[in-house]
Amino acid sequence: MQIFRGLFGLIGLVAPMLLFSPGAAADDRLTVPVEAWRTSPHGDYHSRSFTYWNKDGAVPAVCAACHSGPGFIDFLGADGSPAFAVNRPAPINSPVGCASCHTAAAHALDSVRFPSGVQVDGLGTSAVCNVCHQGRQSGDAVTAATAGRDEDGGSAELSFINVHYGVAATVMQGSAVRGAFQYPGRSYAGRFAHVPSAATCASCHDVHSTRVEVQGCLSCHQGVGDVRAIRTQHADFDGDGTTHGGIHGEIVGLHEALYRAIQAYATRVAGAPIGYAPGRFPYFFHDTDGDGQISTEEAARPNRYASWTPRLLKAAYNYQFVAKDPGTYTHNPTYAMQVLYDSLESLSVRVDVDMRALRRP
Repeated sequence: MQIFRGLFGLIGLVAPMLLFSPGAAADDRLTVPVEAWRTSPHGDYHSRSFTYWNKDGAVPAVCAACHSGPGFIDFLGADGSPAFAVNRPAPINSPVGCASCHTAAAHALDSVRFPSGVQVDGLGTSAVCNVCHQGRQSGDAVTAATAGRDEDGGSAELSFINVHYGVAATVMQGSAVRGAFQYPGRSYAGRFAHVPSAATCASCHDVHSTRVEVQGCLSCHQGVGDVRAIRTQHADFDGDGTTHGGIHGEIVGLHEALYRAIQAYATRVAGAPIGYAPGRFPYFFHDTDGDGQISTEEAARPNRYASWTPRLLKAAYNYQFVAKDPGTYTHNPTYAMQVLYDSLESLSVRVDVDMRALRRP
C-alpha cells in the first residue's frame, strides 16, 4: 500500500483532473498508463537502478538525476531549485514516476547537453529521455587520457573508461556528440534520422511501459517477423560470408570479432590476458588462468585489468559503448559498425585481423 500511496501522490502533482473527475472514462484514462508504468523499468522499485544506494540511505547528488524521481525533478528545477544541477542527495527507492516527466519544466525541455559538452537542440518530446540515456563519458575522455602517449606502451596511469549504461540517446546522435572514441582521420555517421514517423523515442517506445511497438516497424519492413531481421544495408560487414540475417547480426559479428582481437592484443602486446564480465564493474579483468573466460573469482575489483595501452583502451571503450546499447541496430547501425570496424583496424596493426573480409559502412 505504501508504494501505491507514493505513486498516487506523484500523480496528484500532475494529474489532479484525472484523480478527481468523476466517471469511468477518467478512471480508465488513469489506470491504463499507471499500470503500464508500474510494470516498466522506470517503475521497478526493486531494480538495482533504484536500490543500489539503499545501504547508504540516499542517492548521491551525482547519480540522483537519473536514479531517483525526486532527483530528476531537482535536475530540471521543477522543485524551484536551479535547473540542470542536482542540489542535494535524493531519496532511495524512488523510481522515475509520473511527476518526473509531467511537469512544466519537463514539457518545456528541448535541449540537452551530452558528456562531450555538445548541446543538442530541437529534441522536443525526446529531451527528457536524452537526459538519462546518454551515458556519463564520451570518446573525448579517451582522447584526453591517451593524448601524447605511445600507442602500444603500457601505463599505470591508464584505467578503463566506462561509458556507463543505457546509452541509446548518444548512439542515436552518432558523431554529433562523439559518444564513441572516433579515430582521427575517419568520418562517422551523425544522427540517425530513420524516417519522419520514427524520429523520436516515443515513435517506437510506449511512453509509459517503454516497450517497443514493433508493428510500426513490421508494417514498413514487410516479410520479417523479428525487428532484428531488418536491414537496409546488404553488404557482408562482419565477414562471415552471409548477408541473410538482419543488420543486428552484422553488428554482433563485428562486436565478437573485436572482443577476440582485444584478447589477442592484450596477451601478445600488453603481456597480460584480458577478459570481459558483462555484469561486473569495471567489466575488464585479468584472465589469470588464461582460459579466455572470466570466472566469478576473477571478476573481483582487485583483479581489474591494469595493463592498459592507449590502443587497447580505445578499443575496449568502443566495445563497451556498443555493448551498453542492445538497440544499436535500430538506433544507429552505421555508427556502431564504423566504430567497431575502426577499432579492429587499429588492433590489426599489432595482431592478426583479416580486415580484407570486413567492410566499413
